[in-house]
Amino acid sequence: MVKALDALVDALRRLPGIGPKSAQRIAYHLLQHERDTAQKLAAALSYSVTHVRNCVRCNTFTEEEMCATCTQGHLGKRDASVLCVVETPADQLMIEQTHAYSGLYYVLMGRISPLDGIGPKEIQLERLLQRASDGIVREVILATNFTTEGEATAHYLSELLHARKLQVTRLARGVPVGAELEYTDLSTIAHALADRRAS
Repeated sequence: MVKALDALVDALRRLPGIGPKSAQRIAYHLLQHERDTAQKLAAALSYSVTHVRNCVRCNTFTEEEMCATCTQGHLGKRDASVLCVVETPADQLMIEQTHAYSGLYYVLMGRISPLDGIGPKEIQLERLLQRASDGIVREVILATNFTTEGEATAHYLSELLHARKLQVTRLARGVPVGAELEYTDLSTIAHALADRRAS
């Protein structure tokens, strides 16, 4: 195989849910039938890697120093007293699309997973604690996924946040155990938000 093609297949194979055979099929398809799409994909990836960064307030993806959601919060257009903690920007997007939440966010960019060597330091929990202890936040909604790691992260955060005298709630169990928010329907997420419970 051509070295450049090997490198393309290897890069595609690193994406979640794509195995060696799928990576090979995608690479061949792009080069055989979709060269324009491949060029657009390459340009979009290159631009995103150089221009997308983390918001200084909530840690989500943005091209500006502060994301649009945090900017709205700064201008009083969102409820700054409620902070929803999610694992990924994709989870944040899913909650936003329900139109059932008007507070602010903090994106962990991961979850505690000792087997993978990911602890509190690796997901910068100190930064979250500083954000939640700003004197404005009154309630923290723990919207981590209902996986083993997500539950462990929520439990750990709940202990730390309760120690700071903050009200801590957890999404209701309308979200199935083992489910990830990114793949959960919007109605289920909206109900889980509305029926959140003390944590």
